[in-house]
Amino acid sequence: MYSGEPLSPFVENYLNYLYETQPTAAAFDGVHQYDDLLEDPSRTALEGQGRELGGLVRQLAAVGKSGMTKTEQVEREMLTANIRARIFELENIRSWERNPQWHSEILATSLAGQVLFPYAPVGERARRILSKLKQTPRLVETARKTIQDPPGIFIKEGITSLNGVVEFIEHDLPRALTSLDDMHLLSDLADASTEAVTAIHGYTEYLRNEVAPKARGSFRLGRENFDGKLELEEGVTLGADRLLAIAQRELRETQEEFRSVAGRLGGDVASALERLKQDHPSAATLVSTAQGQVTELAAFVERKGLVSVTDGEVPVVAPTPPFYRWTFASLWAPGPFEARPLPTYYYLTDVDPAWTPDRQEQHLRDFHIGALWAISMHETYPGHFLQHQHVCRIESKLRKSGLLASIGFIEGWAHYGEQVMIEAGFGGKDNHVKLGQLAEALIRLARLVVGIRLHVEDMSVEQGVRFFRDEAFMEEGSARREAERGTFDPGYVVYSLGKLMILKLRADYEAKHPSEFSLKTFHDRLLGNGNLPIWAHRRLMLGSNAGNALA
Repeated sequence: MYSGEPLSPFVENYLNYLYETQPTAAAFDGVHQYDDLLEDPSRTALEGQGRELGGLVRQLAAVGKSGMTKTEQVEREMLTANIRARIFELENIRSWERNPQWHSEILATSLAGQVLFPYAPVGERARRILSKLKQTPRLVETARKTIQDPPGIFIKEGITSLNGVVEFIEHDLPRALTSLDDMHLLSDLADASTEAVTAIHGYTEYLRNEVAPKARGSFRLGRENFDGKLELEEGVTLGADRLLAIAQRELRETQEEFRSVAGRLGGDVASALERLKQDHPSAATLVSTAQGQVTELAAFVERKGLVSVTDGEVPVVAPTPPFYRWTFASLWAPGPFEARPLPTYYYLTDVDPAWTPDRQEQHLRDFHIGALWAISMHETYPGHFLQHQHVCRIESKLRKSGLLASIGFIEGWAHYGEQVMIEAGFGGKDNHVKLGQLAEALIRLARLVVGIRLHVEDMSVEQGVRFFRDEAFMEEGSARREAERGTFDPGYVVYSLGKLMILKLRADYEAKHPSEFSLKTFHDRLLGNGNLPIWAHRRLMLGSNAGNALA
């Protein structure tokens, strides 16, 4: 069908297929024609998607290389890997069958997308929310039938996430729709909300009382699935053992640097950390403190010429919504295909009033000023927010769509950006800022070690908690959150992997272009390529003999 034609018709066809089968993801790309739908998570539908994706692989193979540029050949390889990664997730990883959180995330993000981004008048979005709420009992019933022998930790996280969805429906939705004055629509929304909440409560009780007592499933992917997932999604082919050796090497080196900087504050690491963590915002000032940091970071990036800063709105800093509280911090940006500018939200997970005072203090200590600087760098400047602005300027749909983006590159860039800011002199001689950046690097490296050992070896969650606490110097509650996240989000290993691959690409690019190299030129070209996997960036920037992505 596509033989002899350019690659673009296939890209158009593939994206349209993804938008139709994944309406929530389509909305976050800024494509809203399916906004009244929820995904069909039934076994029949998902197995059908596996077959359809297999057909797309064959169609793409028929797109002849002979008429393609070298750039198009790289893009063709990237598309093939993207499709195969989706098949691998459906047929091998099978999150849709193992993890109740998979379904709650669909519902949560689908509703949130209609609330967070005012792409249309409130009445139009409210009708789409109504449609989604009416479909919620069907989605919940499908989840009940589909989930088979989930691991206990997945049940725990799934119930927490589902409870967050209930809170969102009962509290956040009414607040978001206060300007709606259509009484019939409001009445219908109230009825649909009640039915949705009743269905979710019934499902959580089923998980808690019937599924949890019999749960025997393992959260581990196993070596073959872990390696296969990384190879298809990020092009990383070194294997878990080699990656673990690299992670342990980088962790030791970063710990040595951390101890050295901590020593400048006087005393040992423990006493330096104690003083560092005492300097944190209160629950009442966390958001305002971060908002001030965002302004200062943007000015520094522009003044130092690290990367082009585009004009536009700065992100809105706010507390994390209840349904997404398993994260520590996050950025929610409107889709790159939105018809008009919309706000971007930088969320920070503040304390839960239900926590004990000691638990609240522990949580805030991990938001100490040094760490908060690094988090704000990661999420805003020069991290995710600035990266998103560059993506929105790209014309190519393939390089612009979030559905084709590499998480390793996106998270790797943001984590790399923290280090770039320190290298450029941000914070001056303030050891608190440097120590904060190193603390975040330790957490990401601990994720790489723990993620591998959780899924490939026999590390337990409790051992993971101790690892984050002892090797990354985290508070107990935050260490537990990180270890538990590694069970259901094995992809969190790519933060450090992405950063290390970008550092290697930077060194190789400078070696190839020594006379014309500058950070701004390198960064602008890198971001201008879009959110491709880093192996593709290497091929585009270094040529066909790009070499190894990791040292």
